[in-house]
Amino acid sequence: MQQPDLLTSVATAHPDKTAVVDDRPGQPPRSLSYEAFNHYVNRIANGLIDLGVKPGEKVMWLGQNSIEVAAFTHAARKTGAVSVPLNYRLTDDESIYVIDNSDSVVVFADITFAPLLGRIRDRITKVRHVVVFHGPQPQADTQPQADTQPQADTQPQADTQPQGLLAGQMPEADFLGSTDEPDVDQSHSGTMIYTSGTTGNPKGAVRHRASGEDQRIGLLQLFGVRPDDVYITCGPLYHSGPGGFAAIAFALGQTVVLQHKFEAEDWLRLIDTYKCSSTFSAPTPIRMVVNLNDEVKARYDRSSMRLMVANAAPWPFALKEAYVKDFPPESLWEVYGSTEMGVNTVLAPDDQLRKPGSCGRAAPFVEITLFDDDGVAIHETNTPGELFVRASSVFDTYYKAEEKYQADDRDGWHTVGDMAYIDDEGFYFICDRKKDMIISGGMNIYPAEVEAALEHHPGIFEVAVIGLPDDDWGETVLAVVVRNDDSLDADAIQTFAREQLAGYKIPRRIELVDEIPKTGSNKMLKRELRERYAKPAATT
Repeated sequence: MQQPDLLTSVATAHPDKTAVVDDRPGQPPRSLSYEAFNHYVNRIANGLIDLGVKPGEKVMWLGQNSIEVAAFTHAARKTGAVSVPLNYRLTDDESIYVIDNSDSVVVFADITFAPLLGRIRDRITKVRHVVVFHGPQPQADTQPQADTQPQADTQPQADTQPQGLLAGQMPEADFLGSTDEPDVDQSHSGTMIYTSGTTGNPKGAVRHRASGEDQRIGLLQLFGVRPDDVYITCGPLYHSGPGGFAAIAFALGQTVVLQHKFEAEDWLRLIDTYKCSSTFSAPTPIRMVVNLNDEVKARYDRSSMRLMVANAAPWPFALKEAYVKDFPPESLWEVYGSTEMGVNTVLAPDDQLRKPGSCGRAAPFVEITLFDDDGVAIHETNTPGELFVRASSVFDTYYKAEEKYQADDRDGWHTVGDMAYIDDEGFYFICDRKKDMIISGGMNIYPAEVEAALEHHPGIFEVAVIGLPDDDWGETVLAVVVRNDDSLDADAIQTFAREQLAGYKIPRRIELVDEIPKTGSNKMLKRELRERYAKPAATT
């Protein structure tokens, strides 16, 4: 007998509790109770079934954070399908690759991205249907009040049909089915999230719906997560971290506050308005928040934040110091993990400032081993090796790239290529990606160490360190720097570096830029930087 769907169970137990809030500046807030949200999810699921979607088929969604995309992720599960998010920041060609490679049969897209789909529609021939959704039209004269509380609606209100729909596209209003609970075997459902593609084409990481359940329970107990928490997004739901933690929030019956698109001060407004208590964030958004003027930050109460899960990319120590000045220090947890392997280590609040540079101890129900280049396990402390994980949360495979999955497998141990070492208390320290390590004059240099040192300078907002070919030294260190202080120059940065780092680690070349290229999940695209700066710096 099939077990009841998690969302349906929550909706049955707490029908009137607010499930989801979509509150955007300049528009009236939208919200749904769990009963109304579950009915809307069922309408999408039955719409997919009416379009002929079978269990195990791939269905794709495209859009910024909204009630609609959150509902679609649940609807895919209720259909027994595999949910595939599409990064809306991709170019036309990159989008075509992911859509075609995934074998998606339906694309559920925000009307904002209809022009993209129109341009590429004749090149995504495996897609049978494109469904276009859209929310209420903006009302510029309606501003959310500071004391606004989410109110439950009966269901999302449909606007008039958008004009100019392209051939083969269907408006959501014509697509939605009945509110009945779909009677479908969910055993084939799951997710397929395309990795960020920092090297070459992205790969679809497939994960079965039931994988990692023991780890999730252990992790939530460690964090002290509660059903009355209010989860707020701090990044796009298409990324595995924000999306995964939002899914957990729904499963626990929490209220989920969706920020449509990240903006630092508006994020504080939402925390204050809805008393948000948990979130997951990459370093870049929080860096934008803590860098706000003190007068701006003082307008918003941040004391409700109980659980900040830091991840997606390493949080520099200087950023952690800034965070605990602006938010409750006991709220800051850090996890190390990946789309492929889930959460692998946890650093608790009490250790954040005590263990600078550490990503914590092994997470519940996770085994970790370090291997040297010869495949021999490393048992010594403070000795770097490639980090391998064995756990139930490890993904099933790469779609259509089983050989790449097997290449990273070592008798049941899996890796994403990160180098790490362990100290005498069992805390792990990520040195860097194996491929990013710089060898200069025979010395190993880990870019993360150099980046962490430079980011202690108050005039530096962000820095990426890479190695470039050098005839004399093999490689030389380049630092690409985004500044807070426009008066800061390369000489001053090098002077600061000499005070923080051994001589061989000091960047020999510094480039000042306005922005560092990143993936949609805020990982630095060092491949692009290597291509950009491969030529010698011009002499002046």
